[in-house]
Amino acid sequence: MSNIETLDNRELMTELQTHGLRLMDPKFGASSRKGGAGPSDHKAVTIDGLTLMVPVHTSTAWDSPFMAEAPNALGESVITRSSIPIATISFPKQPKFYDLSTQDGIPYSHIATLHSSDVLATTILQTCIRYESRKKTCKFCAIGQSLAAGRTIAHKTPEQLAEVAKAAVDLDGIKHMVLTTGTPSTSDRGAAILCESARAIKAAVNLPIQGQCEPPDDFSWFQKMHDSGIDSLGMHLEVITPSLRADIMPGKATVGIEYYMEAFKAAVEVFGRAQVSTYILAGLGDTQETILNTCQTLVEMGVYPFVVPFVPISGTPLEDHPAPSSEFMKGILQPLGRMIKEANILSKDIKAGCGKCGACSSLSTYEQ
Repeated sequence: MSNIETLDNRELMTELQTHGLRLMDPKFGASSRKGGAGPSDHKAVTIDGLTLMVPVHTSTAWDSPFMAEAPNALGESVITRSSIPIATISFPKQPKFYDLSTQDGIPYSHIATLHSSDVLATTILQTCIRYESRKKTCKFCAIGQSLAAGRTIAHKTPEQLAEVAKAAVDLDGIKHMVLTTGTPSTSDRGAAILCESARAIKAAVNLPIQGQCEPPDDFSWFQKMHDSGIDSLGMHLEVITPSLRADIMPGKATVGIEYYMEAFKAAVEVFGRAQVSTYILAGLGDTQETILNTCQTLVEMGVYPFVVPFVPISGTPLEDHPAPSSEFMKGILQPLGRMIKEANILSKDIKAGCGKCGACSSLSTYEQ
């Protein structure tokens, strides 16, 4: 398509994830994700062999200058910016395991979902002690939306997860899996349920797994999680500045930054450098300096700081909060990419999880 105006792919990816994408063909939205945990209100888009999650159902996306035209016979679509063609993209196909159901009639897609093009992800407990309280809920979280809409079930059993994971590997070539969970009322903060799920999955299929939970009360859980088959661990800060944490995620903020740092250090001793990561949402009020200073501390500890642009999800208290600008994101991702490279904790070396997938941020392209 010689009439396409060229645009640096890294710049395009960053801009798409901040502005979002309008879909000319409404059928595009059928396989996108609305509500729930993880990358919600997004659709997977592949550009030059790299798949990323792009907002398509947000208020930001509705006003985006980027539009995807209807696909051609090869399944390719042209992205235009202000009506000017700038890139050719494609969309990952719906996985084969979505066509299956358990013996008791639960669709596999209600148990685990495809993220990006080759990652299986699930929220084991689709409920959370934070979400169930108006005073404690994280204002950006939509974990309850997919459950309320009947697109998932409240508790996925180890047996169900193992069954779906094996099918996803056998039918769709899934490369790694993310196990996250809403925070239960127990002091382990979800570590125990991650262990039992990972054991069942590893008994059924050889699949690298990342577990994600809040820091547990007892750091001996890190060894238990590693022994159960969890290969990498995610403990997500999301917001850094204490006053912002208290306002945006009042329940989760009761677990302080200092405790997270102690947990990161202990976890790296078990899982190793680059196998412990954290999610940081850029655009909620933390300054570039605050994010980069914290990332420097994390990188020196061997923790991979996965910085992603905040995406305002419909139906949450922050649905009208603006997404960060692409300039704001580049001001973080460029120096952070250099920082990660110098520390040699590259995303490609992570065994499983969000940092390895990289679809929710263009950070990995800045590591090169």
